[in-house]
Amino acid sequence: MLRLVGLFILCLSFSSFAEEGVYRLGAGDLVSISVYDEPDLSLELRIGLSGNISYPLLGDVKVAGLSPKELEVRLVEKLKGPYLIDPSVNVTIMEYRPFYVTGEVKKPGSYAFHPGLNVARAISISGGFTERASKSKIYVVHDSSFQSESGASIEKRRISIEDVVRPGDVITVEQSFF
Repeated sequence: MLRLVGLFILCLSFSSFAEEGVYRLGAGDLVSISVYDEPDLSLELRIGLSGNISYPLLGDVKVAGLSPKELEVRLVEKLKGPYLIDPSVNVTIMEYRPFYVTGEVKKPGSYAFHPGLNVARAISISGGFTERASKSKIYVVHDSSFQSESGASIEKRRISIEDVVRPGDVITVEQSFF
């Protein structure tokens, strides 16, 4: 019963992705690919900096920018025919790429992402604000893998501590001027 409650809470926290659009895979994500009844084709792979994975029989496959469902479709298309008759592929995100906190925090660096994370929690994970930190001048640059398909440019945006953090985000806390 406790596991079901935990799973329900995890699903609710994941809804922040659903509100903003489909999750896009990017460098650093760890994915599990399962092909029904094909243990040699079922594995966990980390997406490389190039945005590719090296998959058996297919070689390098470009996956950055795809949703997990789009990756399933791509793998089915590539495996069907020459290798398998009717492959059934399932893609699951095992570990999201990290987010980064820089600027006026006690421990700047990269940190493991968890669904439901907001800026206040991210700053807390990074040791909290320094004495010089401006609590109102916090900016984010979203990972380009998560940008909309409209090709929106990557830009530094001012955010509040209640805003949601996405995988690959770079959060910067500016210095305050007294």
